[in-house]
Amino acid sequence: MSISKPVSSDARRLFAKRLRQIRQVKGLSQEALADLAGLHRTYVGSVERSERNVSIDNMERLAKALEVDIAELLRDESE
Repeated sequence: MSISKPVSSDARRLFAKRLRQIRQVKGLSQEALADLAGLHRTYVGSVERSERNVSIDNMERLAKALEVDIAELLRDESE
C-alpha cells in the first residue's frame, strides 16, 4: 500500500507562496504585515516558509491585513 502525501501540504505551500507574493507586491515587510494582522512577525515568517499549518482564523486576519479576499491567498496563479 502506497502512502500519498497529504493534500494540506500542497495547500500550505500554495498559501505561503501567495502570501509572500501579495505582501511583496504591496510593499510590506513581514513585520508590517504581522502588525496589521495582529500576529507575531516570526509567525508570519514561519507561515511564509510553510512551516505552520495556519488556521482559517489567521488566514482571514492575513487576508484582511492585505486587503484581499481570502480566496486570493489560495489561488494558484500558474493555472
